Amino acid sequence: MTSLSIVVPVLDEAEGIVATLASLAPLRARGAELIVVDGGSRDATVARAQALADRVMEGPRGRARQMNAGAAVARGPTLLFLHADTRLPEDADRLIASALGVAPLAWGRFDVAIEGHSRMLPVVAAMMNLRSRLSGIATGDQAMFMTRAAFEAAGGFPDQPLMEDIELSARLKRLSTPVCLRERVLTSGRRWEQRGVWRTIVLMWRLRLLYALGVRADRLAPWYR
Repeated sequence: MTSLSIVVPVLDEAEGIVATLASLAPLRARGAELIVVDGGSRDATVARAQALADRVMEGPRGRARQMNAGAAVARGPTLLFLHADTRLPEDADRLIASALGVAPLAWGRFDVAIEGHSRMLPVVAAMMNLRSRLSGIATGDQAMFMTRAAFEAAGGFPDQPLMEDIELSARLKRLSTPVCLRERVLTSGRRWEQRGVWRTIVLMWRLRLLYALGVRADRLAPWYR
């Protein structure tokens, strides 16, 4: 019986999708369901994912829409949303089951480590984890997980091109405090290093501030691309 459904939204991830999905094979062997939702890739992402997932489906383009589409067909009572460039701990399924086995806890996330060459990336990761622990807000890089009931009660991911993880976290906080697991997921630092670590830090803080002040996500999205 499927207890955990892992939803991976993808778009032109052919270069790394095999390694990401292959790393989830032990979880699948223990019964986890793996759903890949493609947003219109023009490379070999879909072809390479077919043999490594339980289901590969086309979804409406946009990370929030893709994750909602995957959740809609998932069979498990617990959902985990995983970025295509992020790796889970080997025992992620057991950690999640243990974390959500304590009522009334309904959702959570992992600590994150950022893979890359810059010496600033461990500092960035530490600050992300601390901020999340203090605020109760999670980001998609931290592999958010939740019960299906909590996901549905929160209305799923909002249909917006940016900050969908922040918005869902805020809604989930009304249901329960998050479980902040100290075990780490490993995510790629490519975006940080391509744009410059300090420049990306400033950009993300600026976007978060403007979003908190009420600027719509669709107006902020062009700055992030």
